[in-house]
Amino acid sequence: MPVTLVTIATVVILIAAIIISAIRIFREYERGVVFTLGRYTGTKGPGLVLIIPVVQQAVRVDLRTIVNDVPPQDVISRDNVSVKVNAVIYFRVVDAERAIIQVEDFMAATSQLAQTTLRSVLGKHELDTMLSERDKLNADIQDVLDRQTDAWGVKVSNVEIKRVDIDESMIRAIAKQAEAERIRRAKIINAEGEQQAAQKLVDAGRMLAPVPQAMQLRYLSALHDIAGERSSTIVFPFPIDLAETLNAFVRPRAE
Repeated sequence: MPVTLVTIATVVILIAAIIISAIRIFREYERGVVFTLGRYTGTKGPGLVLIIPVVQQAVRVDLRTIVNDVPPQDVISRDNVSVKVNAVIYFRVVDAERAIIQVEDFMAATSQLAQTTLRSVLGKHELDTMLSERDKLNADIQDVLDRQTDAWGVKVSNVEIKRVDIDESMIRAIAKQAEAERIRRAKIINAEGEQQAAQKLVDAGRMLAPVPQAMQLRYLSALHDIAGERSSTIVFPFPIDLAETLNAFVRPRAE
């Protein structure tokens, strides 16, 4: 009798252990890739899933977005400048079957591919482009990664270049270049201002030329402005045409 009870208890415990080992619970963001005797037989979840022990095996896959920090990469730009670039990529599994079957470790594979793609894409651009057009470079890297990881069932949703570290000597060279650019722009603005002022003077001269009296009045106004300054001596030529104009006004009165 005791032997029978022990046997029954053993059988019950064994059946309970088999049932417990057959139960799998997958969260909403998880899927289970099921293999039966080594062959893929389906993707299950979320919720409660029963797996036949020994015969079946379930590989758990997380479908949430994964953030992967790409370590700093040595990149030589198109204009032969050595920089260190650090980036972060956001990706997630969209097909659990391909993520398990097509690649051994999709996370490691995506990370390594991101490093090589970062060096390849940035190496085609100049340093100025890396510093000023990051949005475009992010989009280019994302497009290349997304196309290559599609076969693994992985979707690269975003790529962000975090830092572009430049050598100290190159920083000084960039600062000198920026200063020279500011000086160049200042000279251009000054030249454009002088050109506009000269054009205005030409336009004013054309307006005053048809009326000699207006030109004389403008001349007298300029002399008045000069006399207002605190100068010791002012020497200026007296125009003959102005004398003739004044003589024409004085002569009728004298007669």
